[in-house]
Amino acid sequence: MQSQGTHELATQHFQVSFVLARVLTSGVIMSIEKNESELKGLENILKKSSGKQYAVTYNSISGAVIGALWGQDIVYGGKTNQRTLDEQQAKLLKWLGIGHDNLLARPYLLHTASWDNLADTGKACHNDEPVNIIDFAGLGFGPCAVLLTNSESIYKKAERLKIFGAFDLRTMWTQQETEKEIQPGLQFNFRLSPLVGACIKMSLIKMGLNK
Repeated sequence: MQSQGTHELATQHFQVSFVLARVLTSGVIMSIEKNESELKGLENILKKSSGKQYAVTYNSISGAVIGALWGQDIVYGGKTNQRTLDEQQAKLLKWLGIGHDNLLARPYLLHTASWDNLADTGKACHNDEPVNIIDFAGLGFGPCAVLLTNSESIYKKAERLKIFGAFDLRTMWTQQETEKEIQPGLQFNFRLSPLVGACIKMSLIKMGLNK
């Protein structure tokens, strides 16, 4: 007789195997066009389910946190409310040179997605926080985090932080630089793997979040 823990692990392995099989036979790996559509598709599903206007994908939770801070002009020498942050996040903010102030609002609300709560991922973001961040690494497909916000300013700055993000790709296609006023002094390789993005998107569809 299987224990509950063994049964849950077997169920998670089945979920991962099912999603990988669907994605690997879809042609995502071989097509640049499908690569981009998968990331856009993931963003659109999360915008719809969360009720937020903007979404930014990242290949790490650290990238999403830095994007949230930069989007709100919280930079080296600045302060924010870190009371609800865990030890790992607090260490990152300390490394970034950002201090703590109880009187300020918290910069973001972090949600950790799992197979148990995935169907409610969007609903968890129905709040007035300036930024919601969802960490999808626990699903087992690789590092992935998505920043959700209703602020156009936060979205633009957070997206601009990525090398080969939406603004860089637009510049490559049009040969015209846009949004120069929010160009950061330094960009990072935070672009999400389209394969990981496709797996997360398929997982959300499987849970009915695209309806």
